[in-house]
Amino acid sequence: MNLTDFLGGVGTGLAGGLMSGLFGVSPGGGLVVLSVFLLGAEQHVAQGISLVAQVPPTSAWGIGRYWAAGERAPLRWLVLLAVGFLVGGAAGALAANLAAAATLQWSYVAYLAVLDVMLIMRGRGRQSPGEAAGKSRELHGGALLAVGLLAGLSSGFLGIGGGLATVIGLGVVLGVPQHQAQMISLMLSLVPTTIPSAWVYWRSGAMASWPTLAGVILGLIVGTDLGARLATRITPVVLKRSLILFLSLMVIGMAFKALA
Repeated sequence: MNLTDFLGGVGTGLAGGLMSGLFGVSPGGGLVVLSVFLLGAEQHVAQGISLVAQVPPTSAWGIGRYWAAGERAPLRWLVLLAVGFLVGGAAGALAANLAAAATLQWSYVAYLAVLDVMLIMRGRGRQSPGEAAGKSRELHGGALLAVGLLAGLSSGFLGIGGGLATVIGLGVVLGVPQHQAQMISLMLSLVPTTIPSAWVYWRSGAMASWPTLAGVILGLIVGTDLGARLATRITPVVLKRSLILFLSLMVIGMAFKALA
């Protein structure tokens, strides 16, 4: 085993896991950025690392922290979100393999910027209807399928887990309480919904070494647990503002990388 590759993977996975557990998102978004900057991976390879690393159930420990804090998720929501995600993920991965690296980089920047603006415009520190009532309302099946589909498309095309789109779609658009939206996003990542898109990347050769992947997965397990411990001690308003800052930094970093 190449120790340098393994340790680089551990550091990348640990940072990605902390972001995942803290913000309740699948680690894909952070992993793509971290793989580009910390591992020096080309865009397609960074996206392949992200998708393959999310196949194992690395978020299980983080979910346990949210569960212990009293957060729950209706099974119907999870099923509908997962169905939409699987369809969108495969379609997005096929499209990504036809796109140039520069196109993917700028698409990634635009995607994060749109989500950031949505949080800023709809959040502004206010509670969602669900948070104000202390629980979430019943959601229409079509709306859940749409959130899952869009999250899957972003996952396959950009090589991320779709957790950011899931959290923002549920929390900002559908009014699900912040902590509950974050737990649902992590629960979806337990189901290996990235397998179809990860397989497409694997077949195309956009993949890192096995030591790097092993290190990333190990780091994700530890980091997600630590991030979730911290998240359950933070108010929803602070979490939203932290997520806005996190997204803004990712947008700036990836924009500079695309211009380089």
